[in-house]
Amino acid sequence: MTALPPFDLDFPRAHGDPVCTGMLRSCDADFQVDELLGVELKGEGEHLYLQIEKQGQNTQWLAGQLARAAGVRPMDVGYAGLKDRHAITRQWFSLWLPGKESPDLQGLDISGVRVLQQSRHDRKLKRGGHLGNRFVLRLREVAADDALEVRLRQVRDRGVPNYYGEQRFGIDGGNLPAAEQLLSGERRVKDRNRRGLLLSAARSYLFNQLVAERVRRGNWNTYLDGDRLMVAGSSNLLSLEDSRAREADVGAAGLHPTAPLWGRGRALAEGAALALETDILAPFSRWCEGLERAGLSRERRALGLLPEAMRWHWPEPGVLEISFCLPPGTFATSVLRECCAYRVAERNNDETTAIQR
Repeated sequence: MTALPPFDLDFPRAHGDPVCTGMLRSCDADFQVDELLGVELKGEGEHLYLQIEKQGQNTQWLAGQLARAAGVRPMDVGYAGLKDRHAITRQWFSLWLPGKESPDLQGLDISGVRVLQQSRHDRKLKRGGHLGNRFVLRLREVAADDALEVRLRQVRDRGVPNYYGEQRFGIDGGNLPAAEQLLSGERRVKDRNRRGLLLSAARSYLFNQLVAERVRRGNWNTYLDGDRLMVAGSSNLLSLEDSRAREADVGAAGLHPTAPLWGRGRALAEGAALALETDILAPFSRWCEGLERAGLSRERRALGLLPEAMRWHWPEPGVLEISFCLPPGTFATSVLRECCAYRVAERNNDETTAIQR
């Protein structure tokens, strides 16, 4: 059995080595996320939508608390995506209440949680069913200079590689060895959520390998013969014919080359792009086969990510505040790592320790 290459989460950067260092998450307020719903609520229907601000609580746990408070089943609670625990986040939940009055949840007695607004709608909120997220991040202990200003402009104007963030792979990448055991048949995982988490980690790691190699070759944001292009901010793929015809529009027209999220199905790419994908994933053939056996369908994801409405300023000396909007399923840390070699302040017995990311 061929051994896999060592797991490495230090993926290459597109714009060169970081030009500064900084501290992230010194406090929850340094990482703020606003979920952009992108849907006009009708004010009537079987589902109660709640916009909730939370701090120090994770999304899945809070969904269970809402189900209990409203007297509904956990499966009747919907949310668009998971949000960080150690942050201040504002996100939407839906509760299915057919034929029932809206419960009074304004005074919800959960530490770090408050209801901001609520309204009725006719559909459940599903995973990925939001427009995107707006991030406001504060980095501390940062030295301002001309090189950092240039880098921030590069990221704003040219975008970044669309890597999955390190949180997808577990603490210190611990989900990857577990995924290897699952996909090789060495380990059975009965828990459905745990199994899904490991399959997602493996699939994401393969995608990051493809992105990393195209970053090394300098063609992550340019057309390669046989590429399938995707409209920025969506999952809409152009046909091969349209991709060839609009080769010159990559970047300027909001089009991105793509790479596969592995599973059953056709390759979709052709030519040089397909040959490169096949070569990069050859050492991971066991993973590819395992993902297919698991019943996942092959999809494609954009190689590049362009933050929208990106701005920055210095609210006080040594503190850099960056804000931007991203589509669902993308990671603010993938933007941040191109700007700065940041350290994450982690809580350990009420003390703060810094870990390099």
